[in-house]
Amino acid sequence: MKDFEKLEKKLGLNFKNKELLKQAFAHRSYLNENPDFGLEHNERLEFLGDAVMELIVTENLYKKYPEKAEGELTNWRAALVNAKMLTSVAEELGFNDFLLLSKGESKEMGKARAYILANTFEALVGALYLDSGYNITAEFLKKYLLVNLSEIIKTGSYKDSKSHFQEQAQEKQGITPSYKVIKEWGPDHEKKFVVGVFLQEEHVADGEGSSKQEAEEAAASQALKVKKWK
Repeated sequence: MKDFEKLEKKLGLNFKNKELLKQAFAHRSYLNENPDFGLEHNERLEFLGDAVMELIVTENLYKKYPEKAEGELTNWRAALVNAKMLTSVAEELGFNDFLLLSKGESKEMGKARAYILANTFEALVGALYLDSGYNITAEFLKKYLLVNLSEIIKTGSYKDSKSHFQEQAQEKQGITPSYKVIKEWGPDHEKKFVVGVFLQEEHVADGEGSSKQEAEEAAASQALKVKKWK
């Protein structure tokens, strides 16, 4: 079994209920191979952690930036709590060494592993909230997640391609882009989409993704290149 005390020390945490911490790292696949594990997988904790994290980040932004409108704060929050950011933080904190996965799942890297890491971060937030309460969870998120906000603001990375393309299209051509699914294929759990982005009748670019949103974002990113709009 993994040495979760090591992780507690590293993160500066002290769980009263050590089982909660362990459960936060237990992927559904691990239970299939270890039915005597004695704990549930981490999906309910992830569900809770997602909501707790959103509230803490929102409260922090609301108090720290009283002069900012909710639109900008929403963009900042989205950049802080999206899967890409959570995966990056989880990797930096060494979560890979503590994941409880099936043998097959532990060989998976790339997108599948990134998704597991982001979900595990949310599950840990849920576990910490249940174990130690709101204030300690807020301190943890300030220390490891909210610290990334200054970089997000500085680089403008909170502006996703879709928002950016819409701003540019409205400013330069007075048109709001529209998106249309051109093609979709694959079984329900592994669907792929190709989405086209249009400026009225002009078909500017296409993008592919495993969800409509992902494909729209890819199409907008491609459209920015086609139009040479930075």
